[in-house]
Amino acid sequence: MDSLDMVLDARLAEIQAYLDLLTALEGQVRKGTPRIGEDGPVISAIQQRMLYSSVYLQLYNLVEATVNKCVEAVCSAMTQWGVADLSVELRREWVRFAAKTHRDLNCENRLRASFDMCERLLAASPVGDIELAKGGGGNWDDEEIHRFTARLGCRLSLSDEVNVAVKSRSFNDDGPLKRIVKLRNQLAHGNVSFGECGADVTVSDLRLLTKNTAEYLRDVVTSFKAFIGGHEFLKPGRRPAEVCA
Repeated sequence: MDSLDMVLDARLAEIQAYLDLLTALEGQVRKGTPRIGEDGPVISAIQQRMLYSSVYLQLYNLVEATVNKCVEAVCSAMTQWGVADLSVELRREWVRFAAKTHRDLNCENRLRASFDMCERLLAASPVGDIELAKGGGGNWDDEEIHRFTARLGCRLSLSDEVNVAVKSRSFNDDGPLKRIVKLRNQLAHGNVSFGECGADVTVSDLRLLTKNTAEYLRDVVTSFKAFIGGHEFLKPGRRPAEVCA
């Protein structure tokens, strides 16, 4: 499960490196007209704003990658167990996946999916490869993540500091993840230009947004690691620690 931390650290390192570039650019602006090299082309204000706005896309990439990897880790942990061993929440998710209830199917395909699910249940076969229907749909803010993890039966354990930061309205009356989702979607759907999105923001603002997001995601990863490590995806009585007790 160390891979969960590695994914978070790797994506975060990319963003930090990019922020270092923006810090250097901001320093050049304070000294005068910023250029690429001593006699190179001038970096315009609109170009600077476009560079700033890209941070929101990078941060959303960090959020979605972290959630996806956490879910993949749960799926991997489940594969060796039988469906009957799973917790109520995860049995429900297995049915959602096996019967494809989250997809718009015609009657024949719905019957085929349901029949295949029954066959696997009658054969008492292991869960096998499974994909959890994550939802999100480009909207992975803290509320959406909380709803999804609760659906899996995974309790998010946030520190008091992180909980206050993620619920604060310090970013144009939004919390950090809500701000990221809002601007990411506005950019993706063309509601704002990159130049407009990056206006009236500083590198310090972006660093604070990154810090709050990263600390929240670390608590999410820790919660999923505890969920998997404690075999909480299994029903009580089938968890190894309880069997041995």
